Amino acid sequence: MSDACSIPGLTVPRSRFTAPEQDLTETGNESRVVLAGGCFWCVEAVYLAVDGVTRVESGYAGGSADTANYEAVCTGQTGHAEVVDVHYDPSRVSFGELLQLFFSVAHDPTQLNRQGNDIGTQYRSAIFYQTDEQRQVADAYIRQLNQAGVYTDPVVTRLEPLDAFYPAEGYHQNFAARNPGQPYVMAAALPKVEKLASAWPEKLKSRQGPDDTDPA
Repeated sequence: MSDACSIPGLTVPRSRFTAPEQDLTETGNESRVVLAGGCFWCVEAVYLAVDGVTRVESGYAGGSADTANYEAVCTGQTGHAEVVDVHYDPSRVSFGELLQLFFSVAHDPTQLNRQGNDIGTQYRSAIFYQTDEQRQVADAYIRQLNQAGVYTDPVVTRLEPLDAFYPAEGYHQNFAARNPGQPYVMAAALPKVEKLASAWPEKLKSRQGPDDTDPA
């Protein structure tokens, strides 16, 4: 990771990011979505702070098992993207609400195959959908944002089927929380969490407990 990463939304008011006009109707107490938005340290840090998110794991998706490791993925030649596997309670936060934060806080969806100074297909913006319903809702929201002109440039987020999720190495898990003084974390990850807190305070966890934190 390089030492700088753009922070979306700082010049775009929250009011521009309207809720998705379509959303999933989900039952049960756990669902998941796999998202790619540049450095997984940053995206993980954002979602760990969101109320209703029960677990977040950094990893890789889009390539094969034999190249699902950090050294290989960093070459940009594996097909993998750095992703986060977000588990959530749909009675507390919806798929659409998680997408709203993905596009407004977690990353800049107008940057093609990069996030700030992190350049390569491994840093692409993508939603790895598990069902056709997830794909439809995500596609509709991308069109909604583009039609509203939320960003000056079009959203370039890709929709890719989730063939497999491969967990990243242990030292990557919960990285920002465990390394708050690390230069990249201070420059890129923590400002996004601060943006979440200032723009979407009602989305924050009100407590930290066994079910609300990543165990790594």
